[in-house]
Amino acid sequence: MKYRPDPALTAELAARAAGGRLEIRVVPGAGRDTIKISDNVVQVRVSAPPADGAANEAVLRLLAKALDRPRSDLSLLRGTSARTKLIGVSGLPPAPQPEG
Repeated sequence: MKYRPDPALTAELAARAAGGRLEIRVVPGAGRDTIKISDNVVQVRVSAPPADGAANEAVLRLLAKALDRPRSDLSLLRGTSARTKLIGVSGLPPAPQPEG
């Protein structure tokens, strides 16, 4: 996988996943692997087909690379066969708590 994330994208993804969860929208079977944030939605495009979990595994590997985390820190929490998925991310600092 030849993917080099933009440092700004890495920082934005880490901020979104600070609570340990990241919701994404997946497009399997794309021409190339990419991650972008558009209209406040994290869109992940992977070239892997949506068969036998190949796309899900490709998504987790791509997100791990973008977050600069080992693949073992990511897990699919919800959306095994859906385009909208919830990814669990461990090893990141906790989300900041609002003061009050």
